[in-house]
Amino acid sequence: MTKITVAKGDGIGPEIMDATLSILLAAGAKLDIDEIDVGEKVYLAGNTAGISNDAWETIRKNKIFLKAPITTPQGGGYKSLNVTTRKTLGLFANVRPCKSLHPFIATKHPKMDVVIVRENEEDLYAGIEHQQTDEVVQCLKLISRPGCEKIVTYAFEYAKKYGRKKVTCFTKDNIMKQTDGLFHKVFDEIALKYPEIENEHWIIDIGAAKLADTPEAFDVIVMPNLYGDVLSDIAAQITGSVGLAGSANIGHDHAMFEAIHGSAPRRAGQNLANPSGLLQGAILMLKHIGQPDVAEKVQNAWLKTMEDGIHTYDIYKEGVSTQKVGTKEFAEAVVANLGEEPQTLPKVNFKNAGIIEIPKHVRKPRAEKVLVGVDVFVDWEGTDPNIIGEKLEHMNTDVLNLTMITNRGVKVWPKGYEETFCTDHWRCRFSTVEGKQPSKSDIIAVLNKAVDNGIDTIKTENLYTFDGVRGYSLGQGQ
Repeated sequence: MTKITVAKGDGIGPEIMDATLSILLAAGAKLDIDEIDVGEKVYLAGNTAGISNDAWETIRKNKIFLKAPITTPQGGGYKSLNVTTRKTLGLFANVRPCKSLHPFIATKHPKMDVVIVRENEEDLYAGIEHQQTDEVVQCLKLISRPGCEKIVTYAFEYAKKYGRKKVTCFTKDNIMKQTDGLFHKVFDEIALKYPEIENEHWIIDIGAAKLADTPEAFDVIVMPNLYGDVLSDIAAQITGSVGLAGSANIGHDHAMFEAIHGSAPRRAGQNLANPSGLLQGAILMLKHIGQPDVAEKVQNAWLKTMEDGIHTYDIYKEGVSTQKVGTKEFAEAVVANLGEEPQTLPKVNFKNAGIIEIPKHVRKPRAEKVLVGVDVFVDWEGTDPNIIGEKLEHMNTDVLNLTMITNRGVKVWPKGYEETFCTDHWRCRFSTVEGKQPSKSDIIAVLNKAVDNGIDTIKTENLYTFDGVRGYSLGQGQ
């Protein structure tokens, strides 16, 4: 018996959770269920986190969380509970299998069988945003070596455990050479430990185009958070429907399982919703908690139901489907098929299922970190880079001198081009004078000169080398 936490969520959540649990229990799943409230009604009761402390303790104690979709109210500064849960519990891997059910579910890609492994804790989803000037806001993209090592290792271990032949990495490191460059570098390092598994790297834009056009060219794809969020939905949709896909969120100690779709409040309470996405998440849960025989029984029964053409409204199609049913009736059909196997679709065998263990991160020896300058970000409403350049040269010291100004990443001083459009947000790079070694005090001296000269500084970024390697990007055009 495994103790799990269940949240029925909002919108269609309660209906599809009831349907899912009825199938699991009918199949003999050994579950001891603690139910908690999360989501919209908790938010609207004044809890901006969408979850109470008691509910958190239940999730932490039980370690396994099966969650229906929830609604995050618009406005009011409410943070996504999905993102909060993943990051708080260290659920670093989001796993989304996407397999076509041709010819029973319409798809242009009948041979598609792809698993998206998405980094789940960092990247732009750190949610660190600031408005810095009247015209410019920023969102920090954070990529860490431990985060990269965990997710890439998980992707290769997943491929090894389930007999997958290839792991593909998607990044945009031709542009984001520091952040995505680190992800790609770590991928190449870890791939060397799995010589039996083919590996490759694609730039995200052409990789996404290839995935949409020829998904059968891929097997397991690993990528940073934002790309993985977007492409896992695309992959699910081109298999037939986002409504059929579930996901696992895996950490070292905890795991959360869910459908990938939202709460669909317009369909709530009408016995219309398709419970398949949440059921697929629950099947991933059964595999994770050591009940692969039950997971196999439920999956084969679900495949048989899809084959029989017993479909909810969202996937019903004349000439293919045989019966349009509601949420409850669909669940009853799956229960009736327990013990049966599909005849056309390949039946599943989950004998290799179970927890994928990866080692916890061990920090490497720290690199030699040397301060070599500072980027000072300035709010200035003018448009001529030469004028602001002349102003900023008054901030020079005997250790740090202005060497470059960029606007939205493009070098505009010295020797910029008048065609470049400039906002009121300027990155001003002060680099070390030859033969000098700057300290933090030298940066403060630059900022004090900014105050003296009426320059509105809004942030700074120190520039470092690590073991002699530049740890910051050049300006575009530099």
